Amino acid sequence: MAYVPPVDDLAFVLHDVLELERSGLPGAADLDRETTAAILGEAGRLAAEVLAPLNAVGDREGCRLENGVVVTATGFLAAWAALKAGGWTSLDADPAHGGQGMPHVVQTAVGEMFTAANMAFQMFAGLSHGAAGAIAAHGTAATKALYLPRLVAGDWTGTMQLTEPQCGTDLGLIATRAEPAADGSWRLSGTKIFISAGDHDLAENIVHLVLARTPGGGPGTRGLSLFIVPKFLPDALGRPGARNALAAVRLEHKMGIHASPTCEMRLDGATGWLVGERHKGMPAMFTMMNAARLWVGLQGLGQAVAAGQAAAGYARERLQGRAVRGPANPGGPADPLIVHPDVRRTLMDIRAFVEGARALALWTALLIDRDRAGTDPAAEGLVALMVPVVKGFLTDRSFAACVAAQQVWGGHGYIEDNGLAQFVRDARVAMIYEGANGIQALDLVGRKLPAEGGRHVLAFLALAKAAAAAAEPDFGAPLAAAAADLEAALAVLAAAGAKDPDDALAGATDFLHLMGHVALGLMWARIATAARAGLAAGRGERAFLEAKLVTGRHWMAREMPATALHLARIRAGGGTVMALAADAF
Repeated sequence: MAYVPPVDDLAFVLHDVLELERSGLPGAADLDRETTAAILGEAGRLAAEVLAPLNAVGDREGCRLENGVVVTATGFLAAWAALKAGGWTSLDADPAHGGQGMPHVVQTAVGEMFTAANMAFQMFAGLSHGAAGAIAAHGTAATKALYLPRLVAGDWTGTMQLTEPQCGTDLGLIATRAEPAADGSWRLSGTKIFISAGDHDLAENIVHLVLARTPGGGPGTRGLSLFIVPKFLPDALGRPGARNALAAVRLEHKMGIHASPTCEMRLDGATGWLVGERHKGMPAMFTMMNAARLWVGLQGLGQAVAAGQAAAGYARERLQGRAVRGPANPGGPADPLIVHPDVRRTLMDIRAFVEGARALALWTALLIDRDRAGTDPAAEGLVALMVPVVKGFLTDRSFAACVAAQQVWGGHGYIEDNGLAQFVRDARVAMIYEGANGIQALDLVGRKLPAEGGRHVLAFLALAKAAAAAAEPDFGAPLAAAAADLEAALAVLAAAGAKDPDDALAGATDFLHLMGHVALGLMWARIATAARAGLAAGRGERAFLEAKLVTGRHWMAREMPATALHLARIRAGGGTVMALAADAF
């Protein structure tokens, strides 16, 4: 069950759908098809030949805590060295800090392959990328000079430490405290839990970004500040020196991502340094959290890609039953599973979701690039709007895709040795961490929709309507109907919110999924336009482009009507949801 990197599809989205070379981003004009083919090809080789073979190994072995140090699974240390040697930790980082300065959308394309090949391994790199982003946005010049080159090179890795035993989503309950020291540093004490990559043996130092309560800040999140707390205190030359007063004291035994150490961390007067302004830790941490939420959406997608490939391969080879129209394999004892309509439906559902979701993830990454470059004034608002959709909708649907792929394998999919169970187990956490998907829905409805008078969601709606009007009827009509459902849902939520917030929030998850369907419909309309243009110009492989149109029609015909169901649920309000007393459950 080998992972096959979707290099051609990634290149198609980058160049034909998103038109990367003509995006106006700094350096994008140099990223022609030949250049990105080389980047994607080499990243795909690393994913398929180095990372994917370690996926089952890491799942079986997990990590172990020995004398206060976490030891990673067999092969992970060599794989991390290969990641560093190839420059993959520095792809979209600022050249001033040793990065290659490529657009984030290229990093995202590479990241999909790495996380599809080995989600647990890629978590080390993803967390470091997020930590570097937070320091780059909020650190002092001296902090950036010390930490960023080492994080970018992969010599050091990063974490984010938010959660505590008494608080998860409600960070206002954080109890970890930071007290000022005479030398300008701080001393942090407390316990953090669920800290991914909190300790390991891959890097010479680990840079923890820790939210802690500081004196005089008041209750809730207003009293929180963000700190850099390294595992080893850097000496005068920036080398790892004395061990800091924090340690992993326990590893969680989890349903999945066994090769990613999830640590309980104890801080006993650990030395830290303030990042950003005192009592403004939340805005600084949100830089990392938003990046993490987009990466989590990509994690879900990666598992759906790998599981879908495994299901399609199995369906082509496994002989079971006969085709209803007559034997497709008359010389054999039975026909392959793929001849059966329900199996084919399952595979098409997975494929249509995966290819649309891939385009959505890359489009969102391109919006991030446009925002950073200052070339698109609408980009920042659209990114904020899409964060909960990419995180929530993509991970919900990706988990469903993994379960569907497991179903194609039947009983063999339930056997651990065959690998499908790992995809299901690993994908499940993406719906939970970095803000459970119910929280993403509440964030979308309660904060993102009304932001700036609803300007950003109206801009998204305008994009969908414009794409529907420009598309051929087989894509345009379903997208137009879905956009109308989205517009109606906005009106229902606005009216409900004014009268009873429970009515509005009871429909939050349905709204997130309605918007997710419209977002993928928008992507499929753009994919279809690009495919038709390629066919008309004789550019690209004809079978590849025709398959795009067939797959897109499947999404439009069989998935887009779900927006009507979600709208009906939103209109139902919260009456039945809130009717029972709490003690009746």
